[in-house]
Amino acid sequence: MERLLLNDLLKWKESKYRKPLILKGVRQVGKTWILKEFGRLYYNNIAYFNFDEHEEYKQFFEKTKDVDRILQNLVMASGQTVKPQETLIIFDEIQECYDALNALKYFCENAPGYHVVCAGSLLGIALSRPVSFPVGKVDFLDIRPMTFTEFLMANGDGNLAGYMQKIESIEPVPDAFFNPLYEKLKMYFVTGGMPEAVRAWTQERDVELIQQALSNILGAYERDFAKHSEPKDFPKLSLIWKSIPSQLARENKKFLYKAVKGGARAREYEDALQWLCDATLTYKIFRSAAPGLPVSGYDDLSAFKLYLVDVGLLRRLSLLAPSAFGEGNRLFVEFKGALSENYILQALMNQFEAAPRYWAIDNPHYEVDYLIQRENDIFPVEVKSEGNVESKSLKKFAEKYGDRIKLRVRFSMQNLKLDGDVLNIPLFMADCADALIGMALKQPGRG
Repeated sequence: MERLLLNDLLKWKESKYRKPLILKGVRQVGKTWILKEFGRLYYNNIAYFNFDEHEEYKQFFEKTKDVDRILQNLVMASGQTVKPQETLIIFDEIQECYDALNALKYFCENAPGYHVVCAGSLLGIALSRPVSFPVGKVDFLDIRPMTFTEFLMANGDGNLAGYMQKIESIEPVPDAFFNPLYEKLKMYFVTGGMPEAVRAWTQERDVELIQQALSNILGAYERDFAKHSEPKDFPKLSLIWKSIPSQLARENKKFLYKAVKGGARAREYEDALQWLCDATLTYKIFRSAAPGLPVSGYDDLSAFKLYLVDVGLLRRLSLLAPSAFGEGNRLFVEFKGALSENYILQALMNQFEAAPRYWAIDNPHYEVDYLIQRENDIFPVEVKSEGNVESKSLKKFAEKYGDRIKLRVRFSMQNLKLDGDVLNIPLFMADCADALIGMALKQPGRG
């Protein structure tokens, strides 16, 4: 399977400002695979050290900060070869060894010739704790679930992925591409982007194997709750986690603590919820008071929506059977379009530096699904998974903030088009949102 992140890893390798690299991502998202694949493609050899499998490796970092001594001990214990410039050194599950995390500073300062990459499934948790950390001495990359584009490439549909990537203007997608992309997107909603589930479909065409793969991943996450969280937080983590489908099934998707457990209050559950966010298992999307910069300055910290890291995991956690794949557009509209919103959020997170927000006002209620920052502009985004694409909320937003907004964006199952200041993007083209917005802004006679 091809991961587009390999391009970023290659840029890191070739940078004269290269520092030890930390690759962050949830369990089973493909961290180890991509680092080994990167080493196989671009280095003479790989030296792989896993601190979870080999706890004895931790001792080599406890009593010395000398990089040469550390590497000498690792090489002698493992029988592997390490050469500057030629070897990719992989420290896996590095969150299990805080001394190794701290030692990255000395790799950066005293041994820049060694190419060091690190991975860990709960690094967000490790980095949130008040321990010694080499601030400014490491580079970071995030690896997220496979995008729909990557799913297409894994599925042998590189022609469809290539078509979307080569679009240069806002014009309707021909039926020869539109119809198969629509069908492939439904399958992506079934598998999601976790590599094991994608492999179960693209290589085996086995729906039961997809179900089992996603169940195993969800089970692994719940075991992490018990193993790595504070004992007092474990029951709360489980309750929040299992409440997410019902939270998103409401018309108003604002997270409600009382929907987790009757009588629950924010102060009792906020630590557990923050654990889920630090572990990057969930995305916390704040309500914004207005489309201004910096976007964080307009956050209402008391109001937010909570989404899962992957649309396939959300479908499995929601117990929506894969048979919905064959039922028209049911996968898109089920749970008030929650799967579609989760999928769009994942695509936006991959393209824009600032996390999306959402906008809402009450009495009467209007809500715009997302606000995204592109360069120094804010764009409202609506997700329409049903046939009716009329949006009173998007219209209301334009009435209030029209002088600040260059373009409104709508994701739907309608074809690609620019209608005045509304850019309609087919759901299956979400990975191209940044490029399409750029094209729309340059289109002559817009508006």
